[in-house]
Amino acid sequence: MVPNFSDIRPWYREPWPWLLMAGPAAVMVAGIVTAWLAVRSDDGLVQDDYYKSGLAINKTLYRDQVATLRGYRAELQFFGGGRLRVSLAGNAGTASPGALRLRIMHPTRAGADRVVALEEMSAGRYEGLLGALGTGRWLLVLEDPVGNWRLTGEWRRPGDKVSLVADPPR
Repeated sequence: MVPNFSDIRPWYREPWPWLLMAGPAAVMVAGIVTAWLAVRSDDGLVQDDYYKSGLAINKTLYRDQVATLRGYRAELQFFGGGRLRVSLAGNAGTASPGALRLRIMHPTRAGADRVVALEEMSAGRYEGLLGALGTGRWLLVLEDPVGNWRLTGEWRRPGDKVSLVADPPR
């Protein structure tokens, strides 16, 4: 029997070549998307000087102790337009600094971190301009401009009041 070549379909009309090519094509697309995501987003978790950061923990603990000895505690409130107000209280006789610095840090994206300078409006009341801040979890560090003491806290939702305290010893 002689085959009838007019009944044979071209290769691209058959389902099997396409089925066999679909797997490698999907892997190539996934690889390109993964590479794009890796280049586009910096995780910010790895420090170049992790050893020095580990050695600096004693200085950080000392700053918490100074804030505890002075009895510092603060309440932070966010307002519309990116404004924020800090009320700082301490032990009697403890002078309040003329200015403060608030560091707002994202837990996983160092590129989203911000530093806000706070000016004293009245005794123990400070204000500053933050600008737009995305929702999510943010770590807060309130400190004097010299860095002698610090208070820490966590902020999650817009409009919340946040209490900042010295980290207790562990």
